[in-house]
Amino acid sequence: MNIKEELFKKCVAYVNKRMETVEEIISSNKKALQSETKSSAGDKHETGRAMLQLEMEKASQQLSGIERMKETLSKINLERTSQLAHLGNIIVTDKNLYFLSISSGQHVIANKTYFSVSVSSPIGRLLLGKKTGDFFVFNGNKQTIKEIF
Repeated sequence: MNIKEELFKKCVAYVNKRMETVEEIISSNKKALQSETKSSAGDKHETGRAMLQLEMEKASQQLSGIERMKETLSKINLERTSQLAHLGNIIVTDKNLYFLSISSGQHVIANKTYFSVSVSSPIGRLLLGKKTGDFFVFNGNKQTIKEIF
């Protein structure tokens, strides 16, 4: 299996794990909401319900973010090659290794650390459309692109 496929699989696993976690939170909150019964402590009850509702809304927002990540992953064509950096590319700079996909953090493959970055992230926007030999400055650090594949 090649490095791109490995990185892609790690991104898919990351999204699936996040989805699982958020679904567990939603399920747990639904059960808590259903089990909340009116008690003599009316204000406490209402506050508890409001807090659960806020948690549910937050989880729903996370769920839509996860759906967007899934959609981005579905657009990646690992076979596509180009001179310009695009979704699904690995970009090798003189300082770091990047995988343009979704923001899922660092992944170590064959003792090398790759940063999985979204094309809509600040670093992703800088990388998108660049070619070998181009440079960019991120967080005050200049990086030169050595290879794109």
